[in-house]
Amino acid sequence: MAGSAAKIVISERQQKLLEEFSQSRTLGKSIVQRATIIVLGFAGMSNEDIAPQAGLNRQQVGLWRQRWRDAWDALCVWECSEPHRLREAILDVLSDAPRPGAPAKVTAEQVSRIVALACEPPKLSGRPIDHWTLRELRAEAIKRNIVTEISVSRIGNFLQRAAVQPHRKKMWLNTTEKDPQKFRAEVETVCRTYLEAPAKAAADGTHTVSVDEATSLQALERNAPDKPAQPARVPKREFEYTRHGTTTPTAGLDVVTGTIVGPTLEATRTEPEFVAHIARTVETDPNAEWVFVVDRLNTHLSESLVKFVAERCGLPDALGKKATAAS
Repeated sequence: MAGSAAKIVISERQQKLLEEFSQSRTLGKSIVQRATIIVLGFAGMSNEDIAPQAGLNRQQVGLWRQRWRDAWDALCVWECSEPHRLREAILDVLSDAPRPGAPAKVTAEQVSRIVALACEPPKLSGRPIDHWTLRELRAEAIKRNIVTEISVSRIGNFLQRAAVQPHRKKMWLNTTEKDPQKFRAEVETVCRTYLEAPAKAAADGTHTVSVDEATSLQALERNAPDKPAQPARVPKREFEYTRHGTTTPTAGLDVVTGTIVGPTLEATRTEPEFVAHIARTVETDPNAEWVFVVDRLNTHLSESLVKFVAERCGLPDALGKKATAAS
């Protein structure tokens, strides 16, 4: 007599990914079949009913239900600790099982080479991606004969232990200041301004605001409205769009409260537009003290901005002449 089918349990996020895989036209046929088995099994269907829909026999359906059941605890750990890797972990579960035999041992040298590979730009390996995924790393490690076979989850484990995260990126900006002492002094001034901001705000209501522009953002209008999410279907967005030129939003971040102060939207970022933005920001609390943190863009150092600040501070007669240095 046939035994009872393995009970299928999946989380909400796992279900979303499995439904995506079951309808995919880019993944391999075997992955689509196995994702379909798990989705239908979770819906309560029997192996006999699932088999014709998945294009497999009853025994094969039962095998993949068991494999999902056995792997579910480990998937939950991935989902809680490394949610960005859940997709690859599920694909690893749905992939063909390794051949019978003792599990391959990975030496310290091989682990070091895999971690070093993750620290290389993918373009050095001729891969048309801008950051590594676990599946791409696995494929490249096998291609380079670092290992003959390894699972995606095991590569993820090596990277996690080494605290290497090739999937993440942080933006940074290299300074153009050549004098290290001058650069250090400028950094210390900015940092001190941020550190003193909460005390100044509490003492006399001083606003410390970091201001910058996002230039030349495309104003795009989709040619058809978005389609909302439906059961087993992700939201859809129209591919075609109409261009309406570009725009430049300028905003100030109150570094104490974290709120945006006086955002503006202009076609460009000219000198008069930036002065007008600062003026509108100050008018939101005209009797308060204001400290603005800006970069050294020419419009942030303009003559008209200096005159505006001098007038607000009651020092219009203390200015010299533009482009004339004091002796």
